[in-house]
Amino acid sequence: MKPKLYKAIGLMSGTSIDGIDAALLETDGMNLVRPLAFMPTPYESSFRQRLRQAFGDPSGTKNPEVAALERDLTELHAAVVEKFLVLLNGKARDVDLIGFHGQTLFHDPAKHITIQIGDGALLASIAGIPVVNDFRSADVKAGGHGAPLVPLYHRALAAKLPKPVAILNIGGVSNVSWIGGDGDDEIIAYDVGPGNAMIDDWVLKHTGLAYDEYGLIAATGHVVPAIVEKCLAKSFFRKKPPKSIDRNAFEVPIPNDLNVADGAATLTMITARAIARGLEFMPQQPRHLYVTGGGRLNNTLMRWIADLTNVPVSPVDELSWSGDGLEAEAFGYLAVRSRLGLPLSVPGTTGVPQPMTGGMLHVPDATSTNTNRAS
Repeated sequence: MKPKLYKAIGLMSGTSIDGIDAALLETDGMNLVRPLAFMPTPYESSFRQRLRQAFGDPSGTKNPEVAALERDLTELHAAVVEKFLVLLNGKARDVDLIGFHGQTLFHDPAKHITIQIGDGALLASIAGIPVVNDFRSADVKAGGHGAPLVPLYHRALAAKLPKPVAILNIGGVSNVSWIGGDGDDEIIAYDVGPGNAMIDDWVLKHTGLAYDEYGLIAATGHVVPAIVEKCLAKSFFRKKPPKSIDRNAFEVPIPNDLNVADGAATLTMITARAIARGLEFMPQQPRHLYVTGGGRLNNTLMRWIADLTNVPVSPVDELSWSGDGLEAEAFGYLAVRSRLGLPLSVPGTTGVPQPMTGGMLHVPDATSTNTNRAS
């Protein structure tokens, strides 16, 4: 008997806080993945600022302002689902499951704490579709880092690519998946350091622009080597995987009087150098490095990564993958795996002691079902 195929919507709001990505895919939760559609929805600047102000707060929804933010975030996601279904000429009954990542506000796996806001029960009630959320908590409670969680989806997508291969995601934080084969012992993944977050924050502060489009600002600046070296001296970069890092963990001592182009160039080089150093922890050098996330559109960053790693570097779009929608697709895939009781993480991806499933299932007008357990 062939495995059941599920149609799942994945919803992702990443550490770049640019908006909500929605993706539809068909999958058996194992080897078959068929992306079907993708729709990005940008946040209004006022809501983006509310999220930015909530970063780093370990109290989560115990803070009344964060509780209100969670409700608003959830309602925005519900509106995205409604709009997405209209775009697809579909109805709620056509979708089996929603994978709802929510928004990470605080991440400190050393203290067994990870906080993502997003009310799965409310989303299920509004959308009329079962929802899986809270993907990271079980892993963190079991001693893992709870991140990155996308690697098992990377492995499914990369099944036919020559190995070893590496998939680099450059969002607010950069993380990488090294895939040597099909087995759980042939995949490792970890955060390598900052991604777009520091660059975006700098450019926003000094120009009012949300990001450095195509890396054009950085391309006109000069890197300040002393600042790069001071940042890369942090112990995180010497630590062996598994490892993960919070969006706001890097404080770079950039003088306020540094011009915008030199600051952008310096921060871009920090990201590129961090990625190059991260590749040194791989069992073998990958034959190719494919890049997803917003960072793949930064031509300056991509060029510097290629120069520093001596590995062929390409955007995942060359594989006909969705460079913008990949993470959203992954959480649709992980929702199906959660529903089936399959692992969302393995020791090589998050450092969890054993393969671990997770997630919280919310059925419309029913009680939530906790699926957090070891596989």
